[in-house]
Amino acid sequence: MKTHLVSGGCGFVGRNMVKRLYNNTQDRILFIDNLSVGKHPQEWLNQPLKRKDGTLEVYGEDERLLFIEEDFRITLEKLLNKPDFLKKELGLDEIAFSDVYHFAAIVGGRAMIDGDPIQVALDLSIDAEFFYWVSRHKPERVLYPSSSAAYPINLQTEGNAIQLKESDIDFHQMGQPDMTYGWTKLTGEFLAQITAKHYGVSITCIRPFSGYGEDQDYSYPTPAIARRAVYKEAPFEVWGTGYQGRDFVHIDDVLDCIEVAMNKIHDGTAINIGQGILTSFRDLIEIFCELAGYQPEIKPLLDKPVGVHSRYCDMSWVKENLGWEPKISIREGMKRVYEAVKLREIELGNLKPS
Repeated sequence: MKTHLVSGGCGFVGRNMVKRLYNNTQDRILFIDNLSVGKHPQEWLNQPLKRKDGTLEVYGEDERLLFIEEDFRITLEKLLNKPDFLKKELGLDEIAFSDVYHFAAIVGGRAMIDGDPIQVALDLSIDAEFFYWVSRHKPERVLYPSSSAAYPINLQTEGNAIQLKESDIDFHQMGQPDMTYGWTKLTGEFLAQITAKHYGVSITCIRPFSGYGEDQDYSYPTPAIARRAVYKEAPFEVWGTGYQGRDFVHIDDVLDCIEVAMNKIHDGTAINIGQGILTSFRDLIEIFCELAGYQPEIKPLLDKPVGVHSRYCDMSWVKENLGWEPKISIREGMKRVYEAVKLREIELGNLKPS
């Protein structure tokens, strides 16, 4: 049986990947998360807890889901310095990992990126220790999620907003990325390329744009805006003017593209994952309010952090070289989110069924 490793496996993207691997394969999945942001598996996994051995929790009738609540750096230290710790401490057979998905990171919304940039910079430590372990363990394949924040901010201003191409990041002629989060992801991409080249490991990098989905936490803008529309907020507040835009892409499309990319990219090359469509936050509010059946006044909050003015991608390279395109439209995806948020609020007892 193959065993896959997912770091940050209880965060938004991580938990969706864990469920995808469990449902689409017969493989074993070991996922690690310190739950500083992620949700405990019992909140989302929909599989029974079969047994608990120390720090290890085993889920599912077939016991293919293995969870450790721990800072991933601690796990990496054990994997490096105690080669037999999985067997001795957790009772697992010797494991040679097949696919490794590295979602562990310190990341939050705009408030975290702008408000606590040095805490975010700890991602440098996480990624450096991760790639050092990868260079020694040499799993079959590795996914490194970079970010659209790695792109130069001078290409994302109100007066100079372009569809960002993969080639707009050039390690020989650097632009300034978005805060420490952008710098950490840019550094991670460089480490990925070095590790692939010098240690012969198959590595794929992705630059997802504004991912969203039905089970996303309210700390993210898409479900937070949907929730306020469910309650018919009026006037409807928006950070900044609301004319700043992003490239929203559904989590199902992100995971589909990851699967295709890992099959075809092995040298650390980074690709965009987005719709290739710029959607402003006012557009987003309009969609959700239309679903809610009302038209409120929009109230700008000019004292709130907003980041770059416009961030959206060019998907030409992915389409031409990987043969992949997103399938879920903005309107369809946002309707899914709206209905999921409405149901969540009803189940929490905050909203009466309509």
